[in-house]
Amino acid sequence: MANLGTSLCCVVLAAVVVAYAQRRSQLVARNQYERMGSDVTMKCGFLEDDASVSWKVNGTDVRAQHRLDGPRLVLTHVDLGHNGLYSCFQNPLGERRDTIILRIGTIPREPVVSCRSNTYPKGFYCSWHLLHPTNIPTEFQVEVQHNMRVLDVQKDHVHKNKIHVLFPEVFSSFPYRVNVTATNALGSASYAISFEESSIVKPDPPERVVATPIPSNVRRLEVSWTSPSSWPEVDSFPLKYFLRYRPLIKDQWQHVELSESTSHTITDAIAGKEYIIQVAAKDTEIGTWSDWSVAVHATPWMDQPKQITSTTDTSDPLLETKPSPQPASAEPRYGVTPVGGAYIPLPFSTPLLVGAVLLLSMW
Repeated sequence: MANLGTSLCCVVLAAVVVAYAQRRSQLVARNQYERMGSDVTMKCGFLEDDASVSWKVNGTDVRAQHRLDGPRLVLTHVDLGHNGLYSCFQNPLGERRDTIILRIGTIPREPVVSCRSNTYPKGFYCSWHLLHPTNIPTEFQVEVQHNMRVLDVQKDHVHKNKIHVLFPEVFSSFPYRVNVTATNALGSASYAISFEESSIVKPDPPERVVATPIPSNVRRLEVSWTSPSSWPEVDSFPLKYFLRYRPLIKDQWQHVELSESTSHTITDAIAGKEYIIQVAAKDTEIGTWSDWSVAVHATPWMDQPKQITSTTDTSDPLLETKPSPQPASAEPRYGVTPVGGAYIPLPFSTPLLVGAVLLLSMW
């Protein structure tokens, strides 16, 4: 009897565990990935085929074109608008029995892959991207081979679609092969490229480009720059440079190629015109030119205009301005009427003249 009781307890416990696991799985939302444009079927947990259920998406009734097949919800010709959180409830009590996160996407196509060495001879990096989004999580696997050997790759800390590889040897004649595989819940696609070491060498642009006018030279500009800081061994693997410049008033560039020098004097600038200047770099033996540096602007030195002295400078004693005389007094004046009736105004302060006039009138 004891053994029978123990067995019954074990059976009951197992049933409870299974029921709890099923219940737990129904309450925790699970992802379901489906292909764009397909018909999608979602089943409500572990319910029997004759169970009666109702469905909601994001908390509201399902309004998309659909049909019910027992515990199953069937959506037709799904697109991104069907994405959402679907929940099913068993009738008649309305108890929630399952939750599904529906995510619509596409199978990945072949990724676009490119590789470049801007730290030659230390190593190179490869990056990739998809021309068409999948709309669902997609993972990438990268394999790099050289001379029948699989090389270690290091993921970039910033860009998820980028890896770094150390050169196993310098001046190798064996090509490298890089294969990138894109995989998601709906499928996968791969793409591989092969290249020789010398074909992927491309420095970063020169840095700290500075252009300054040269005093008393109206057609010259002094340009200087530094090698890209990412280029590790400029002494062992020197760079050459390509300078281009033009005045803002023109569209045509002028070019100068320089061997290892990090400065150049422009001697044919147009006086008084602002210039735009850029520099590119390249390994002296292999690879391709870098992109252009950040553009800088500069204007050649201009003569300072001569200062003209004013002709009305009051500091010159010969040009000293004298004050104007005061205007005549506006006070009224006395006068007499001469022969003929004409009125002659006379100053009040001339008594002798007044006396003479009186004597003449007596005669």
